[in-house]
Amino acid sequence: MRPFAIALLAMVGLAGLPIFCSAFAEEPQVVDGIAAIVNGEVITYSQVRSLSAPREKLLRSQLTGKDLESKLLELRQLALRDLIDRRLVIQAFKKESYQIPDHFVDQRMHEIIRDSFGGDRNTFIKTLEAQNYSLGEFREKEMERMIVAAMRSHNVKTNSIVSPTKIEDYYRKHHDDFTTKEEIKLRLIMISGQKDTASAPAQKALAEEVLGRLASGAEFDRTAQVYSEDSTRDNGGDWGWIERNTLAAPLEKFAFNMPVGRISNIIEYAGNYYILKVEDKRGGTTRSLDEARSDIEKKLLQEEAQGIQERWIASLRAKAYIKTF
Repeated sequence: MRPFAIALLAMVGLAGLPIFCSAFAEEPQVVDGIAAIVNGEVITYSQVRSLSAPREKLLRSQLTGKDLESKLLELRQLALRDLIDRRLVIQAFKKESYQIPDHFVDQRMHEIIRDSFGGDRNTFIKTLEAQNYSLGEFREKEMERMIVAAMRSHNVKTNSIVSPTKIEDYYRKHHDDFTTKEEIKLRLIMISGQKDTASAPAQKALAEEVLGRLASGAEFDRTAQVYSEDSTRDNGGDWGWIERNTLAAPLEKFAFNMPVGRISNIIEYAGNYYILKVEDKRGGTTRSLDEARSDIEKKLLQEEAQGIQERWIASLRAKAYIKTF
């Protein structure tokens, strides 16, 4: 047996993978055929549909007609590509004469029964039978998953250290990613000035009267319920937490620059009169480079690993005979 156990041990620990979701979600299929040939090995249409079935079910609940057809075709093409890549990885595994010890597979099967079936082996077997799976077939599929995971780990070697320069450059280019969204908790009173031309001065006078009441200590929410003509009147003018670009620009400028607890002067906009109160603020803070450094390093390492993996898979494709139908 070739020295493959270290990479395999690292991958066996990933017991949380949603294995049963893909294995048992397929719908019965009547028609089958050859979807692709990979170095002489056949991939069938039923295998493609089995892999894509869970996401197909979601698409069918969201789309219809040509949109559904287009998305289903795209989804099945991605599933076929994934199956081709898996087959190439397994073939590379066999070519290198690697082996997976039986006890690794036994351990994985035990984990599945423990985690997904409460340790009840009989329920596990019955579930397999209900889905027309034999224990041997499921064990083989599980071994293939372990092979693919271990081979990816074995062939994707990355540097464990990212240079400070790369981290700083990433932080500078993605500064907004480390800034939380600025939000305010807003209450608002709106008095229309557009009822008719004759009443416009009276409406402005009403707005001034309302502002005077608030300045004298009247509760903002109760005052809004009496005087406001905004849609939030019944809720005391409560807009809740809002982000920037929610209000019209002139109102936003005032609202996001007001101190918490302050009541604005009358703001005239689009012929109406507004009085704002900011009850609270949150967000708008940026993590420092030191605070973000660890997360940036992890992300850059993941991106590097993904790039290496894609290049490795591409090299397997380039050397293979692949025909799709």
